[in-house]
Amino acid sequence: MTEIERNSAEQTHTISAETLAELGSGHVAYVRSFRSEEVSALFPNAPEIAPGLRLWALLSANGTPIVLADTPQAVLANAMENNLVTVSVH
Repeated sequence: MTEIERNSAEQTHTISAETLAELGSGHVAYVRSFRSEEVSALFPNAPEIAPGLRLWALLSANGTPIVLADTPQAVLANAMENNLVTVSVH
């Protein structure tokens, strides 16, 4: 390990999950795919949806749901309209 690598490793800081999530708030959102049976967990006020469907959600950096759609293109379009940088979660 070189001196530069050693100094860099010594300067590592810990950040809480909450702080990390808030860093992208209002700027970063992520796209997530899930089954229609999971809708009520993310969107409690959503109407009942037929089981077995694959749906897509756009969520803020801290996990707050923004929009629900039946295609990833629809959630990406919403993100673009709101000037959000999107990332995918695997």
